[in-house]
Amino acid sequence: MQALDAIADPTRRKILELLFEGEMGAGEIAGHFDISAAAISQHLKVLKECNLIQVRVDGQRRIHSLDYKGWKEIQDWIDRAKTFWEGRLDLLEKELKANKMRKGRR
Repeated sequence: MQALDAIADPTRRKILELLFEGEMGAGEIAGHFDISAAAISQHLKVLKECNLIQVRVDGQRRIHSLDYKGWKEIQDWIDRAKTFWEGRLDLLEKELKANKMRKGRR
């Protein structure tokens, strides 16, 4: 559940949204926020530890991009939640239809 914990933070979600557009250097990412570069660095560290992003070295730059390994944990959780809710919604739909038919007979 680490990946879900990581994306609970709005700054980390914004970083991921930036990386949806393509890879970026840490300084470029930091330029989108009104917090210190050190704080962004900590957020990047958490995202990397959760396998949501990966880092490659390009000279003196650290280039960040999405790492699809960590997204599997999130997708698995969404799939479980979807299965739970789809079953419940199907039951609700069936009950609403039955209720409508009962009211129509009156």
